[in-house]
Amino acid sequence: PPPGAFLGPTPPTLGGPGGAGGRAPPGPPLTPRSPVVKLTRILAFVVALVFAASCASSGGRASSTNQLVSIGAGLSGPNGLTATVYASGLEHASTFAFDAQDQLWVATAAYEDEGDDGVYLVSASGATPLKVIADVHTPLGLLWYGGELYVSSKDRVDAYSGFDGTRFTTSRTVITFPEGTGEDNGLAVSLEGRIVLGISAPCDACTPTSDLSATIVSFLADGTDLRVYASGIRAAVGLAYYPGTDDLFATMNQRDDLAAKAPGDWLSAVSEGEEWGFPDCYGQGGSACTDVPEPTAVLDRHAAVSGLAIVTGGLGTTVGTSAVVAEWAKGKVERVVLERDGGNYAGAVEPFLTGFTSPEPVASAPDGSVFVGDWTTGKVYRISAS
Repeated sequence: PPPGAFLGPTPPTLGGPGGAGGRAPPGPPLTPRSPVVKLTRILAFVVALVFAASCASSGGRASSTNQLVSIGAGLSGPNGLTATVYASGLEHASTFAFDAQDQLWVATAAYEDEGDDGVYLVSASGATPLKVIADVHTPLGLLWYGGELYVSSKDRVDAYSGFDGTRFTTSRTVITFPEGTGEDNGLAVSLEGRIVLGISAPCDACTPTSDLSATIVSFLADGTDLRVYASGIRAAVGLAYYPGTDDLFATMNQRDDLAAKAPGDWLSAVSEGEEWGFPDCYGQGGSACTDVPEPTAVLDRHAAVSGLAIVTGGLGTTVGTSAVVAEWAKGKVERVVLERDGGNYAGAVEPFLTGFTSPEPVASAPDGSVFVGDWTTGKVYRISAS
């Protein structure tokens, strides 16, 4: 649909702690999160135990952690890294963004959608998080672009500007989607200024009725020219571009109803116009997967892969460019060493960070460090080279 065809209610409340300015909920009461993410996370914990012994075969992959050592703050990682707690008190941290002053912004998204999630500013290491936007429904994407903070939440994307140190003075609705299209996930921006957004399927294994479900979409910064960038992706959660290019990567959650046939979750380079075959193709080959692209890397089964960052530099054992991927249900972060293979990317998976309860947001900081948020404990960690 064209932007504005489905007019949403007012954007979330602007203000400081407590939502100064009064509550302005962005819609009627909603079901807890989306069926896809909720089902993924319920089953991920249960099924992970069943498949742990077989993850090294049949599409799953279990990483060894023998080469990881203590790097501080209760985490383990490759020798040569240091971890510190950058912020705390951010329970249910879901996504990160850095502004032009290199300050960290964090959105929180609780398991049950009560419409009281928020967006916080952490101005420096150890600073008390400041709630700047209140009463949000499950924000899973943040993006600073053109002096505005874009926030993807339930069925919408909003943009905020005019930050005065405690609140935004201006907000606008960028785009809205029909209720039930699917959960709105991560945001990224291309070199040419088009914003991309992952939209989950509204189900675990059904054929979606909306052309916008189970897709990555793109649109201009003002919300116009909405396009389906790629389709047939059950849940594209984290999005990031390879530095200096328009090569888009996405973390992909797999179906949860496949028992022993379940593949691992995927990290994939995604090109415009691709069809990834959901729900029929899940990497099993055969006629259902004819002309379906191959993933860059296969991660753990039922891992609920989420946050994604593309980082350049050592960060431990490997020099080069890597994708850093959070596995929410496994309590760890993996690294995929990216190498160009002709016109495609190949990725070798390496263990990277352990010691989390349920890591979700991941971001590459302006200084080259990596930030990881633990959804359960509310801690934000900074990982840097020693």
